Amino acid sequence: MSGRSAPVLLVGCGKMGGALLAGWLARGTAGAEAPVVIVEPADASTASFRGKAGVTIVAEAAQLPADISPPVVVFAVKPQAMDGIVPAYRPFAGRGTCFLSIAAGRPIRYFQQHLGPEAAIVRAMPNTPAAVGRGITVACGNPNVSDAQRALCTELLAAVGEVAWIADEKLLDPVTAVSGSGPAYVFLLAETLAEAGRAAGLPQDLAMRLARATVTGSGELLHRAAEPADQLRRNVTSPGGTTAAALEILMPRRGGLAALMTRAIAAATRRSRELARPGAAAKKPATKRPPKRRPPKKKW
Repeated sequence: MSGRSAPVLLVGCGKMGGALLAGWLARGTAGAEAPVVIVEPADASTASFRGKAGVTIVAEAAQLPADISPPVVVFAVKPQAMDGIVPAYRPFAGRGTCFLSIAAGRPIRYFQQHLGPEAAIVRAMPNTPAAVGRGITVACGNPNVSDAQRALCTELLAAVGEVAWIADEKLLDPVTAVSGSGPAYVFLLAETLAEAGRAAGLPQDLAMRLARATVTGSGELLHRAAEPADQLRRNVTSPGGTTAAALEILMPRRGGLAALMTRAIAAATRRSRELARPGAAAKKPATKRPPKRRPPKKKW
């Protein structure tokens, strides 16, 4: 993108927006020859980017130059703030501008309602490892998105990790459940692994150190290895050994980690679909209560 004269608009510079901008600057996707305008009212969020070549900061859309014509407007604000922000950018629709949203729970039809049917819209779901350049983003565009706009969005998103595209927007719900929410599952694994080590007699600090190093090291091995995950698992598992003994607990034919993860992903997918409905963000997800257990009959 070097040599691009029209600036990209980054609306919101929180954790994910800031991670994107940091990636653009590091890769040269943004800079003196590829300008970016940040629209962000919070000074603390933009402090680290002030004075960077090619970066301009304004507090609100009303402060943008009247003749600005961005190739992309990136919405990186929280879903609940969208209603008060998105309509201000409608004048850019149909003028060669693509709108790229990384907000969860806001489908393409939501942006069409606010920006008009002529708007080129890309909805994307990144995840938090983007903060260290190891994220993955899945994107889906409406029919108004041109090949050039798709390529530009890919370049912007690739600054923080891998990028995949899908044609069916409905798939973004399970994508959100697997990769969007997935880092929390991995962090929970580290927590529970450390706690299990502590219960087995390890000092708490050592148990957590072992869990963190094991989870991060295994993730890096999975990243670099050509073998699939199941083969890597077999490589660690000696017949009759300690790993096999643990996997007998984690991998029973019925239940175990696989069944639990399937239920978890299904629950997250349902919630993602619920959040796409108007007014659903404020509602708590429905939870199923476990059935009440009757006390055992007394034997006389």
